Formats: sequence, C-alpha cells, structure tokens
Amino acid sequence: DDPDGRNVFVGKGKKGKKGPGEKGKGAGKGPGRMNGHHQENGMENVMLFEVVRLGKSAMQSVVDDWIESYKHDRDVALLDLINFFIQCSGCKGGVTGEMFHNMQNSEIIRKMTEEFDEDSGDYPLTMAGPQWKKFKSSFCEFIGVLVRQCQYSIIYDEYMMDTVISLLTGLSDSQVRAFRHTSTLAAMKLMTALVNVALNLSINMDNTQRQYEAERNKIIGKRANDRLELLLQKRKELQENQDEIENMMNAIFKGVFVHRYRDAIAEIRAICIEEIGVWMKMYSDAFLNDSYLKYVGWTMHDKQGEVRLKCLTALQGLYYNRELNARLELFTSRFKDRIVSMTLDKEYDVAVQAIKLLTLVLHSSDEVLTAEDCESVYHLVYSAHRPVAVAAGEFLFKKLFSHRDPEDDSMPKRRGRQSVNANLIKTTVFFFLESELHEHAAYLVDSMWDCAAEILKDWECMISLLLDEPLPGEEALTDRQETALIEIMLCTIRQAAECHPPVGRGTGKRVLTAKEKKTQLDDRMRMTELFAIALPALLAKYSVDAEKVTNLLQLPQFFDLEIYTTGRLEKHLDSLLRQIREIVEKHTDTDVLEACSKTYHALCNEEFTIFNRVDIARSQLLDEQVDKFNRLLEDFLQEGEDPDEDDAYQVLSTLKRITAFTILCDLLLIFSHQIISGGREALEPLVYTPEASLQSELLNFILDHVFIDQDEDNGQQDDEAGKIEALHKRRNLLAAYTDCVSKRLLISVCLLDLMLVLSLFSQRHMYLERFMTFQMALQREDCWLPLISYRNSLQAGGDDDTMSVVSGISSRGSSVRSKKAKPATGKRKLPEEESSSSSEVWMSREQSMQTPVMMPSPHLTSTVMREPKHLRPEESYMGVYTMTPDQQQQHAHPQTPQPQHHQTAIDYNTQVTWMLAQRQQQEEVARHRRGTGLMEDDEEPIVEDVMMSSEGRIEDLNEGMDFDTMDIDLVISLYDVIH
Repeated sequence: DDPDGRNVFVGKGKKGKKGPGEKGKGAGKGPGRMNGHHQENGMENVMLFEVVRLGKSAMQSVVDDWIESYKHDRDVALLDLINFFIQCSGCKGGVTGEMFHNMQNSEIIRKMTEEFDEDSGDYPLTMAGPQWKKFKSSFCEFIGVLVRQCQYSIIYDEYMMDTVISLLTGLSDSQVRAFRHTSTLAAMKLMTALVNVALNLSINMDNTQRQYEAERNKIIGKRANDRLELLLQKRKELQENQDEIENMMNAIFKGVFVHRYRDAIAEIRAICIEEIGVWMKMYSDAFLNDSYLKYVGWTMHDKQGEVRLKCLTALQGLYYNRELNARLELFTSRFKDRIVSMTLDKEYDVAVQAIKLLTLVLHSSDEVLTAEDCESVYHLVYSAHRPVAVAAGEFLFKKLFSHRDPEDDSMPKRRGRQSVNANLIKTTVFFFLESELHEHAAYLVDSMWDCAAEILKDWECMISLLLDEPLPGEEALTDRQETALIEIMLCTIRQAAECHPPVGRGTGKRVLTAKEKKTQLDDRMRMTELFAIALPALLAKYSVDAEKVTNLLQLPQFFDLEIYTTGRLEKHLDSLLRQIREIVEKHTDTDVLEACSKTYHALCNEEFTIFNRVDIARSQLLDEQVDKFNRLLEDFLQEGEDPDEDDAYQVLSTLKRITAFTILCDLLLIFSHQIISGGREALEPLVYTPEASLQSELLNFILDHVFIDQDEDNGQQDDEAGKIEALHKRRNLLAAYTDCVSKRLLISVCLLDLMLVLSLFSQRHMYLERFMTFQMALQREDCWLPLISYRNSLQAGGDDDTMSVVSGISSRGSSVRSKKAKPATGKRKLPEEESSSSSEVWMSREQSMQTPVMMPSPHLTSTVMREPKHLRPEESYMGVYTMTPDQQQQHAHPQTPQPQHHQTAIDYNTQVTWMLAQRQQQEEVARHRRGTGLMEDDEEPIVEDVMMSSEGRIEDLNEGMDFDTMDIDLVISLYDVIH
C-alpha cells in the first residue's frame, strides 16, 4: 500500500483512527470541488494561503479559527490544511475530498506532480517581489503557532499530526523541487515546534516528579494519598504525551532529515543543518550527543559555502554555552582540524564564522587549541578583507590578553608604564615583531581596534614606555622594540583621527554617527594635549634614528592645532620647531626630509594663530639652507684643483635639503595657451610658445633616452627589477614629452616629430593592420597599439615594402570557413540570396583597398582633424578574405609607383591635401559597401561583441573567426595616446 516507503505512521493515520460515523460526516461535507477549492467551505484554504502570503493578520487568530473548524469537522479542516501546503509549493492543483478519502499519500503526490506547472521554475519560497518578501517567515510562523495552539489537545489525537507528517514526508521525497523544498522547510519547522513541546513536557514531568517525591517523603499523618494518586496520574499522562511527541520527532527525523540533509539542493541542506542546531541548543538533553552532532560535522565538508556557514553558526550557539562544553569534547577532538582549516575558506563569510567559532572554543578552554592551530589564525589579522581581520583580531585579543590578572581590575588605576595596559602593549609589540610583517602595523591596529581600542589608545602609557626609565626588575625595550612601538603608536593615532580603515580595507570613507564624531573629537583633543608636550622630547631622544624620526614627525598631521593656543602650549610649539630644524640639519635621508616638509605644511595653516610663528621658522630654515648652498657651491667651483668627495657631499646634501621643501613645476605647461581659457584673454601676453631650437632639443632627448634598445639601456644589468625600472623611466619621459603635445604647446612641429620618431622604428612602409592580430586587440597592455604593430612588423621582417594588406592571412581561413556552425567572417552572416554575389563583393573590396602612398604622418594629421568618436562603422575595415595567387601578385605589385622610404619633410598643406583625398576614397568605398548590402549603417561588426565577451568565451569565438589579422582604424587622437 506504500510503494515509496515514506508513510511512517502505517495503521494510525486518517484511515486507522477514523470511525464510520466520522468518515460519513467528512465525506458528506467536502467531496465536491470547484476551481480546486471546497464548495461548502470554499474560502478556508484560500484564506490560509492568502494570510500567510500577505503576512499582515495576527497568525494566532487565524490558527484559532482553523482549530475551531477542525473541532467542527476535522476532515474538512485537515483537507484545507493539506491544500494549504500544496498551494505554498506553487502547485495550481488541489486535493479533493474524494482523493483525500480514497487515495494513498503517494498517489495524491503523484497526482499533484502531474498537475504541477514547472515551466516557470518559481514557487513562493523563491519568488521575488514585495508581496513574497515575508512569505517564508509567515509560513514558518504559521507552523509554529499551529503546533503551539494544538499542544494540549489536538496534537495527541493520532489523526491530525499523523496525516500532516505523512504528507510532508512524502512531499519531501518528490522529484519536484518546489514540493521537496517547501515540505522540507515545513517538516523542519514542525520538528522545531515539537521539540519545544517536548521540552515543556520534560520540564513539567520533572516538576511533577519533585512534587510526588516531596509528598511521598512526608510522614504518614501528613501525607495526602489522593494528591499522590493525582500526581501519579499526571506523571503517567505526561509520560504518554512525551512518548507520543518523541515518536513524531523520530518519524520526522528519520523520514525527512536523514534524507534531505544531503539533498542535491544546497538551500534544502542548509535548512536541515540550521534546524538541527536549534534542536541541540533548545533541548540539549535529548539532541546534544554524537548521534546528532555527526551530521553537522560531516556537512562542514559541504561544497556550498551557504551550507558550511549554517554548520558554523549552529555550532556557535552550542559553544557559547559553557555548560555544554563537556558534551562537545568528542566532537571537538574529531572535527577541530576541519574548523581550523575553514578559517582559510574561499567564502569570506565562512572564514569569519570559523574564526568566531574558534574564539568561542578558545574562550571555553585554553587547552583545546594547539600553538599551531592558533598561529594559523594569527596571521589573518593582516588580511585585506576587514571582517576576516577583525575576527582574527578578536581571537588574538582573547589569546594574548586572556591571562589578565583579575587583581589588576580591583587595584587603583595607575598611569604610565605602571598601568595595567603596559604589559598588554608590550605583548602587542612582541607579537608584531614575531609576525615579521613590519610594514603592516596599520593592518594589525585596525584588526584589533574594535576589541582593544582602550589599550591601543593608551598613548600616555606608550609615551612612558619610550621616555621613562624602566622600573626595578623590569626589562627595558630594545631598539627594535622601540621602533615597533613608535610605528604602532603612529597607526593608533591615525586610526583615531581618521576613523576609517587603512588603504586596502574597506570601500571608502563612511559617514560617521554623532557618537563616533564626538569620540573622534575627544581623541584628537587628548592626543594633541599629550603629544604637544611629549613630541619634542621624543624627537630629541631619537633624533639620530631616521626610521623613528620619520614616524614621529607624522604625528602633528593629526593634531587639533587649536589646542596650541587654547591650552597655552606655545612654548612646546617652539620646542617642536627647534627639533625639526635640528633634524633637517642632521639628516640627508629623503624620507626624513620629506617628513619635516610635511610637518611644516601641516602646521602652516592660516586658519590658526600659530601660522605666523611656524611660517617664520620655516622661512628662516630655508634661507639658511639656500645661503649655505650658495656659499658651498662658490667654494666648490673656486677650487684650483679637483674638489674632494667631502666638498661634493656637502653641496649635494644641502641641495637635497632644499629640494625636500620645493615643488618643481613645468613652466611650459603653466604658461601654455590654456592660461587664457575661461574668459582670461587678458593673460594672453603671458602665453609662451617654445622656440624651434628647444623643440629640437626635446626631440633629441627623447630619441637618445627613450627609443633605445633595452640591452643598450641596461648594460650589464640582467635582473628583471632593473629592466622594469628602466622601462618605467622611459615611459615617464615619453609621457612628459607627449604631455606637451596634449597641451598644444608644440602643435604641428611636435606632430611631425612624433611621426618621425615612429617612422624610425622601421625601414618599411607597410600597413600596421596586417600585424594587428585579434588576440592582440584583446590584450590589456599598457602600450599604444600602433607601437605594438610596429614592433610586430620589425619581427616579421618582410622584404617587400609594398606587401598586400591581406598577405599575412594564414591558410587556415578556408578550413575555418567551411564550418557550418560558425560565421564565415568577422562580420554578420549574409542572407542566402546574396551569397551568389559574395565573390564579386570581395573582389570589389580587394580592388578598392589597395595600399595607398604611405606618408610619414597621415594618420596623426587626420587625428587632429577628426576624433575617433566620429568614426563611421564602415571606416573600420576588416580584411577578411582570401586571394588567388594571381590576385596576390597583382595586389602586391600595383601599378601605382611607390615612394622611397626616406622622404624629405612634407609641409602641412601637402599633408591636408593627401588626407582629404584619402578620406574621399574611403567614403566611396563605404558607399559601395552599403550598396552591396554587406553591412548596414545600423549594424555593428561581431568583433565588438567579442571585445565585450568574457575570457572564457574567447577560444570559442576565435574558432568562428577565419582571420589572423584585424584592421584597426588608426585615426587615434593624441589624447588617447597620452591618457
């Protein structure tokens, strides 16, 4: 009778317990159907579904109405509930009264499957839109309220629950995803509600047992036998109810969970794992054992991050309760390594929860995690993903500072290096040094900021550790540890002042709340009051240490400069300026000098009254350095003999100090024609146009230092780093030169010079297009495509200067075009009726696209006249065709005489005339192409689609292109070259 083997309650359900009178009553009430609903009670199941869908009505009142209906006629009410589950699955059909009474669950489900419309693939649990937004929560709430309201009566009638569980068990085994998903969710929520009922029964049984024991232990004279009998009867009733609930839970667990926790759909697996975590946490006495924990442990290896995440969150609820730790020991020992490995999960959310779970494990017991386990988490504080780093920072904080002496909290607050935070700050420094990632102090501080901000903002303690003598018996910090402490101190000040993560973490600055803004202002005020006094002393102590001084000099950038005036700290400002001056005179390191320059820039703020004081000190320093440089240079040049190295060092050192305070600007750009834009014609006399001699010098410099062989530039330098640095230097020089062109300083002369530079790359006048392959167009090189083409032309080394544009096409074109599934060319497919004239069309193209006379600068000359955005589609021609040997010979040796390679300079008018002639010829070719119907104006070449396609499709697309070369219109503006 049960071919699927899924109806758990054989002999107990709707057929087993229903009397003849009840069956007749139910059959008379609801066998008829109209539009899938009962005629007599036509709106009941519709109302249930609509209430759940809308989620606006009070769920308890809806359930109470259904219970009243069930008490009046349980067959009709139960049929409404069954159809409610069917409708929630997205099925358009419904169960009739006849089907309900005469068919098995497997037959009903098979019938519903036949009526299910799977074309859309959507069902209420997966539908989007505001009307379905709360459906899942309302659906789960309905099931929970239903069980809660029925827990004292209907739930034990061996009819309603048996029928529902049997139906849901059958639906959960359906091949239809909507049935399986919806019924699994309903069954799991039903199980959760039953667990809550079982827990209440267990509590009542314990209370009843205690009352019975207390009454029985009374002396015989005071013992109430009738009360004992009443308690015994109550305990027996509770035990029967408990057994009944356990049978229901076992049926759901074995009939649904055991099969669906490994369902093919990840969302269904996630539902099962999430609910079993609730059961173990809610009713730990019954479920928190290895028989149930093993399912969570196995599922931690699930291939979907969503399911792994549910496992971790379920375990977090268990490990959070320390009373349950003893029951988790075996599970922890077996699956600990898997949890540790999940900290490196490819899904960031999973990694974060794995770290949080290990933090709870660490909090419950220090002996569970080994040193290797902890080290695998420690390094994650330097992760670029901030949630992972913050979770690792909390783990690190728990581990390093968990042994904090409780007596320290009860003792009076001490300040400086005697404070409670002194050892914690030292521990942070030791960890930073041991991690050997000294350039990532900002990341370490940001990772621990949320959990250890109080310690990290104890700047008074940090100052004391750096300036004060160590206490008796205390080990002083080493030089390396002091350097690390200063770097960490700088990072904490920056974090407090800016209130956003370091570069590489976060998407940008977020808007601070009112509380955060107040905290920021308070922190800036406090740090300024502390370091305005302590910074001069710190600079004096570490004035000869370049690394320490560089970090210390960055502190004033985060000061609230108003404090110098309001706090009457002008004398400390004078001390700071003196220390900066001495540091400038002592050091020649670029980083130190730039730090001094930035400090002056930060302090020289006209909004504050200290501006004049700082500006005078800066001016005096620069004047002294300039006078010293002039004096040293004069002595250096007046030496009768060759100057020694000490004199040269003095001159260069002084010049280096001056350079740190100087911004170098290109006056050619400042005084270009753009100075008169925006209605500033009065500044026209200031416009400066470089002379021809200066332009020639600029060009010669570029030729001598940029367009050279790599081996010649590097000499004996074979390391890759050196080659990259040399290439970067040449690119910067070329960019600076082309910047002059973009600012229209050199206009026509620079254009001719630039084309002359390009022409020096090759002794041949060939089109660049035949060396521009399709793969090259997909590459994202930081190089101008024409230069790539010239490079390829040099490598090709063809001897014939008048080679045809299409001579580089490989022989594979014909074979590729023979494929039926691929287009014949890079264009769109031609209609079949035009195929007969295709050869004539290609021939006309071939004849019209003969190689014109190659000038030194036609492309760039036309660039100035017309920008790329005005190009027409037909002007970007693709030479995708094959030619017979005779045609190739004719095309390779046209009758038009070719000019020599080295020509004299052509004036501007000649270039414009040639350009106009070429443009007219291209327009005629385009009109001819449109006339033959090869490409309409509103069409685009398929290559455009290829350029926007993903890399995974490139190989397939290449198979459909029967060409090795792609013609690119080289009408490219110089702005594109530069930018």
